[in-house]
Amino acid sequence: MKHRILVVDDEPGICEALKQLLEYEGYQVSVAASGPEGLDAYAELRPQLVLLDVKMAGMDGLSVLSALRERDPHALVVMISGHGTIATAVEATQRGAFDFLEKPLDTDRVLLTLRNALQQVGLVREVRVLQAEVEGQYHIVGRSPAIRALEERIGKVAPTPSRVLITGENGTGKELVARAIHRLSPRAAKPFVEVNCAAIPSELIESELFGHVKGSFTGAFADRTGKFEQADDGTLFLDEVGDMSPAAQAKVLRVLEEGVVTPIGSARTITVDVRVIAATNKKVDEEIAAGRFREDLLYRLNVVPIEVPPLRNRREDIPLLVEHFVARLVAGQGVAQRRFAAAALERLQRHTWPGNVRELRNTVERLLILAAGDTIQDVDVVRLLGPAGTEEGLGGALLASGTFEEFKQGAERAFLVAKLREFEWNVSETARRLSMPRSNLYKKIERYGLMRDA
Repeated sequence: MKHRILVVDDEPGICEALKQLLEYEGYQVSVAASGPEGLDAYAELRPQLVLLDVKMAGMDGLSVLSALRERDPHALVVMISGHGTIATAVEATQRGAFDFLEKPLDTDRVLLTLRNALQQVGLVREVRVLQAEVEGQYHIVGRSPAIRALEERIGKVAPTPSRVLITGENGTGKELVARAIHRLSPRAAKPFVEVNCAAIPSELIESELFGHVKGSFTGAFADRTGKFEQADDGTLFLDEVGDMSPAAQAKVLRVLEEGVVTPIGSARTITVDVRVIAATNKKVDEEIAAGRFREDLLYRLNVVPIEVPPLRNRREDIPLLVEHFVARLVAGQGVAQRRFAAAALERLQRHTWPGNVRELRNTVERLLILAAGDTIQDVDVVRLLGPAGTEEGLGGALLASGTFEEFKQGAERAFLVAKLREFEWNVSETARRLSMPRSNLYKKIERYGLMRDA
């Protein structure tokens, strides 16, 4: 497709010469003889680039430039002038011009400037597409009351500088919440830096967070910038903060209190302005009681608590989530397009989803790959998850777990559901058969949100 270029100049000879040159080079060219005519033509044609004369009768080029940029902040404009001065060029650049050409125009310079400008248009477009794809990955999907309440809280806390502690089971989407808070905050244009505290060995977590200098320990072959410094003016997301070592907790507490970090092996302190959002799937009060988490750090992190609901508490969102995952898998991984029959969606809604949204996403992918026919039927879901959606097909569901802890929780949950059903939800009898104190069983029922089948 040809690039569209608009030439705005009150000299007919200049307009005609540029039109001939650019059309010969393969561009689609339109001309306007005045500022107001140029503005009307821009609104109609939406060109990729405007060549705009500075000195024109009536409305001059700088005024046209300001009006264009006001109407379209992405308008790409190259100014041309026979009376060019440094002051005029500076003012044009300040108003948003891409470049400034002097008359008499040099053909090679004109073509080079246009190629550079249009290349930037392509790069900007690619960046926007990539940003849209990235945002799509981290979009919160759902219309249930639980999700509406979650989005309402995000909307309230995001514009503030307050720290947030996000809690919830594995696979519920805690990272999505953190990214949504960042995206809606005044820091949205600044870095969002994520640290998975559970995935980094305890002996390396301090280096990861605070950085180090060359030679500070074995293997420190060069200086390294820590995550706190990388997130300066932006947001630092401490995922699975409950798995952070006690030594690292103490240093994080100091950063939160004083706003400075000290790289390992350095006497130099670095001032940082970072909004910290933390997340954990652990019961923090139990971790504090066991001496594994600092209570004073909790108070620093938990200014505003947000709990992400498990999927079993928002089953009405499952059809929307399935639609979302199908669209992304088809577009991003080349998986064949299939539709889900109503009975298949109902079967998915009856599943308990111990792995939450992450497990659902993996299940949708497997169904798209393995199911026969263009429509995924109830029998396909049964074959994968089992008739009850829990015990049979349990191995596949548990193998979808992202971590060993998630696997253990999923297995424990499924085991308890099976035993409670076996003894017709008689908690006392189930606890006796499992050699478990009844109070412990009640706690686990509450923890996993277990409910008797209707």
